[in-house]
Amino acid sequence: MLARALPALLPPLTFREAMEVTAVHSVAGTLRPGVSLLRDRPFRAPHHTASAAGLAGGGDPPRPGEIALAHNGVLFLDELPEFPRESLEALREPLEEGHITIVRARSRARYPARFTLVAAMNPCPCGYAGDPSDRCDCSEERVKRYRGRVSGPLMDRIDLLVPLPPVRAAQLTEGAAGPSSAEVRERVASARSVAVARSGDCNARLNVRQLREVAALDAMSTRLLTDASDRLGLSARAIHRVMKLARTIADLDGSEGVAGHHLAEAIGYRVTGG
Repeated sequence: MLARALPALLPPLTFREAMEVTAVHSVAGTLRPGVSLLRDRPFRAPHHTASAAGLAGGGDPPRPGEIALAHNGVLFLDELPEFPRESLEALREPLEEGHITIVRARSRARYPARFTLVAAMNPCPCGYAGDPSDRCDCSEERVKRYRGRVSGPLMDRIDLLVPLPPVRAAQLTEGAAGPSSAEVRERVASARSVAVARSGDCNARLNVRQLREVAALDAMSTRLLTDASDRLGLSARAIHRVMKLARTIADLDGSEGVAGHHLAEAIGYRVTGG
């Protein structure tokens, strides 16, 4: 439910983004009759039995798969460890480069694939690890094997790791609290417009040089990031992703610079909680 709500919180497609989305779906043959321009951000949720070809694309000539069809939208992978390892590893190129290349014996195609990846997984095979009911009977080795189905390089490319506790029956009857979707969407659109005005693109697409200019850290924040990197074993890629996330948190906060608490929050999202 949370994943399906995400596209409604994202800024509307620009005309250029809408043209890109429409072109990909037209090539894939998924464009509905009479529709000349797709105006909503895509939401793709392939089943965990999807093959590598179904996810990455395939055929001869090559056609877009779920990864490309999620371009400028959201790709939701539920039960992440249940996907075939080959399918998951196909995510690494688009998450890093923003496109996916399909090579066949007689042809080669490259499709745009800039999407927001949302993945969900249980804490253990039975799903009850950490539950107050103490119903989990998974051994430590079994849990380790289960989580190990998702490779380190793929996890390294995921910016936010958010544990979700079980929702109790009493919570379902409570009244809604917090801002509305429209208010959140307005905040997101405002923060993105600030980022684009500052650098010409959103924070996620900044190169290292641009990132150092817009997310400069003071001495205390630099020490915080260094200590966190040593403690968590962050790679250079992960460090840069933390800085991009901290810059985005600062933009949502309406802050001109990246403060220590923005960086601390970004680092907190790299902690898996075991």
